[in-house]
Amino acid sequence: MNRYPFWKYLLILAVAGLGFLYAAPNLYAPDPAVQISGQSSTTSIGPAVLERAEKALDEAGIEYFGGEVGDKNSVLLRLESIEEQLPAKRAIQEALGHGDYVVALNLASTTPEWLSNLGASPMKLGLDLAGGVHFLMEVDTNSIVKTNMEGYEADVKAKLRAADARYRSVDLVDDREIVARFRSEELRDLAMSTLRKEFPQLQLAEAGRGENLEVRATLSDQEIKQLEDYAVTQNLTTLRNRVNELGVAEPIVQRQGRNRIVVELPGVQDTAEAKRIIGKTANLEFRMEARQDALVTNKEYFEYRNERDRQMYGGAWLERKVIITGERVTDARVGYDESGFPQVNITLDSRGGEMMHRATWKNVGRRMGTLFIESRFTPETRVDAEGNEIVVQKRTDDKKIISLATVQSALGRQFRTTGLDSPADAQELALLLRAGALAAPMYFVEERVIGPSLGADNIEVGVTSVQIGLLAVVICMLLFYRAFGLAANIALAMNMVLLVAVMSILGATLTLPGIAGIVLTVGMAVDANVLIFSRIREELRNGMPPQSAITAGFDNAYSTIVDANITTLIVAVILYAIGSGPVQGFAVTLSIGILTSMFSAIMGTRALINLFYGGRRVQKLWI
Repeated sequence: MNRYPFWKYLLILAVAGLGFLYAAPNLYAPDPAVQISGQSSTTSIGPAVLERAEKALDEAGIEYFGGEVGDKNSVLLRLESIEEQLPAKRAIQEALGHGDYVVALNLASTTPEWLSNLGASPMKLGLDLAGGVHFLMEVDTNSIVKTNMEGYEADVKAKLRAADARYRSVDLVDDREIVARFRSEELRDLAMSTLRKEFPQLQLAEAGRGENLEVRATLSDQEIKQLEDYAVTQNLTTLRNRVNELGVAEPIVQRQGRNRIVVELPGVQDTAEAKRIIGKTANLEFRMEARQDALVTNKEYFEYRNERDRQMYGGAWLERKVIITGERVTDARVGYDESGFPQVNITLDSRGGEMMHRATWKNVGRRMGTLFIESRFTPETRVDAEGNEIVVQKRTDDKKIISLATVQSALGRQFRTTGLDSPADAQELALLLRAGALAAPMYFVEERVIGPSLGADNIEVGVTSVQIGLLAVVICMLLFYRAFGLAANIALAMNMVLLVAVMSILGATLTLPGIAGIVLTVGMAVDANVLIFSRIREELRNGMPPQSAITAGFDNAYSTIVDANITTLIVAVILYAIGSGPVQGFAVTLSIGILTSMFSAIMGTRALINLFYGGRRVQKLWI
């Protein structure tokens, strides 16, 4: 048998060492915990909140430890048992009130600090293992197309008037087609050339006859797809912002198909609370800064949303009259002015552009404020007509200034907000402008609640199945292949460690189907070894010397192993691409397992066999 290269031993040792290092965090079970965060991202969470929460738990007789104020403006309290999470949540929520704080169930990491500093963290647990809530939401993408076509309708009228292409009418038909009518071919030809130049994204076609000649403008399929992608992507951003306020460990907010969004919140058991946060309304208002001589009845005072501005300036007086609201904002992007300073480019719909122009053309030089409005719903107990106590949701609006910029010129459908301190501030403002209202309406298609006890049962059953499968494979390999089976079992153990390590590094979420993928990987991991060992036996039966039989067995089985595993890998990739949720969890685990098993079987087993038999005069192989 040829001498195994020393660099391959070093590579295997390095990979195995990293595998053990990054798989180690999974040995440390997380603590059940309760996390407190603000209803608004600007709500300050500090030691005072922690003290009130600890007092509430003491009065309720709930054991806790490790209370800490996190660096993400939140408070975390670890509990002795998972059964005390819900009582602890209720006690803390009652003590803090329902107005300013969100109390959520969580799982607190117990990974040692030295491992965390190396970037090592345990695998995420999916909804079916950790319990929680699952929402499937559908985005009404037709509305974003309609909104944009309404904007194009106004722009088409303006461009035709400017080009002196007199039209009889310009109408939006079926929310997807703009029809412009003309009395002569000369006017229609002029309109066609003007619209081709000004709106290359529109598809134009001539129609009609006599004095009723038409130009029909529609969006291309590619443009419609881009608008739909924008709507879904923007709603994803908005949902992620809202979900983050729940303080849930590893929430999942991802796109499914063309116009659906899946929201999974592991550890959350209160569906009403989750729906309230996800579906809460946020909006914007644009108002002019009040003049100094304005009456108090004509102006309102608002604080800045940014804490630094609030400490420096406090707030500002704005007129009570609202120019437009955030419902008119269709897009907001970060840019830079002529001097290189950051700005935010805002796009309104057609009606919003008209209203903004009317409000600003006489107010050049004055400052215009942008108010960010967060609407919150808090439970309130009331007595109905029959004398029964009922709980209703009371709405409160929190309005704060996020921008106060000088109007440089009369504004229209598109304008820019300047006076920002940094690109980070501009990015935040653009995000708030876009997240103030959803790009397109959404509605709940499906919702499910999974209890934590079911997750515990799933984990127990899954771990047991892996243990049984692993034990059966180990025994069979030892019985059938003896010393070679021992090498295969050691490689199998390394494969399991590498599988867990890679999933932890990639941040892959472990689900119940994922555990099924691990069980399948356990069986598949020794397939390569079975092929190799069978080939070695065949070569021995053909009279080949032991060392030569080992070399021939590994070399001749290599192509078969690669072909078989690549075929399975292709299937796993296809499953991930077209599947969702559980199917994707299975595909991810299977894909990673295939790659790690190929490494451990081809390189790991070969190295061990060389350690057993390499450089020796072997008369008989224990295989």
